[in-house]
Amino acid sequence: MLSVLIQTLNDEERLARTLASLIGGAVEGVVRDVVVCDTGSTDQTHRVAEHAGCLFVASGGIAAGIRQAKGDWLLLLEPGARLAEGWIDEVAAHTSRQTMPARFSRARGSRVPFLSRVFSGNRALAEGLVISKRQAAALSKNARSAEAIARGLATKRLDAEIWVAPTK
Repeated sequence: MLSVLIQTLNDEERLARTLASLIGGAVEGVVRDVVVCDTGSTDQTHRVAEHAGCLFVASGGIAAGIRQAKGDWLLLLEPGARLAEGWIDEVAAHTSRQTMPARFSRARGSRVPFLSRVFSGNRALAEGLVISKRQAAALSKNARSAEAIARGLATKRLDAEIWVAPTK
């Protein structure tokens, strides 16, 4: 089973969009729990998380969220990212046969033109990250954020799409 971790900072609307795309995974029994790791929000992010049945972690950052996650595999997402249909089967297949981390493919409408990619900073979590809890826990010892955990990892590309979160 999979635990979803989302690191937030004043992301109530974006969080709601992401959580809506996870409902199918919860119904299918693939998503065991969702942990929202907050970094000091002053909006209603905590209410959105609590109303959706998420575990809300207000201190300790991503490392605390990883410790509290119940699944053996973690799915790290940016608030505002939305998983496209078909992600459930692809993630379930990957976690049953692989040990290496994986990322989603960008949905066609979410792809950035080549020159824009070259001249803008690439967000390591833009395509999400599926990673074993053991590996994420080891990486979180030296990383203060979900973005830092995802940066520089060799990953497999999943045959499932993600609508990338818009930049703030």
